Amino acid sequence: MPSILTQNYFQLFSLPERYHLERAELDARYRDLQRRVHPDRFASAGDQERRVSMQQAAQINEAFETLKDPLRRGRYLLELRGAPAEEQQGSHQDPEFLMQQIELREALVEVRGQPDPLAALDRLSRDIRAQYQALESALETALDDSADIQAALTFVLRMQYFTRLQNEVQELEADLEDEMF
Repeated sequence: MPSILTQNYFQLFSLPERYHLERAELDARYRDLQRRVHPDRFASAGDQERRVSMQQAAQINEAFETLKDPLRRGRYLLELRGAPAEEQQGSHQDPEFLMQQIELREALVEVRGQPDPLAALDRLSRDIRAQYQALESALETALDDSADIQAALTFVLRMQYFTRLQNEVQELEADLEDEMF
């Protein structure tokens, strides 16, 4: 199965190059691919076959991690379509979105001063998650339905902001829990 190393991730999993995918189908195809190329199946094979098996297993793992993550999948699709998001990092976001991010970060800082910081953090976390999910939906429409690459780039960049914010929420939650218990 040497072609694994030259296929794009969607081809590798026999999936259409679309943002929307069924997670159960992705999981099943991942298990099937891993079963076929797992290095343990090649334990008694020659060095080259074992090395190729390990490379293929690593490629399958990387493809799976990319396709199962909404942000990484969107970035990958943009790359396949000739519009890598990395090149857009310095682009300016609209002022309304940047103001929203500032307000969310301020709300995150103010959580510690709330009477019940964990409840306040939970509310903020739900709000952030809902906004992220709305961006996912908009990205799916931009990539799968309208093929609007510029809008898709904007949604991916915004999802990156929300991902960082979600990580900060998790860190604060761990700090608060450590302080309380």
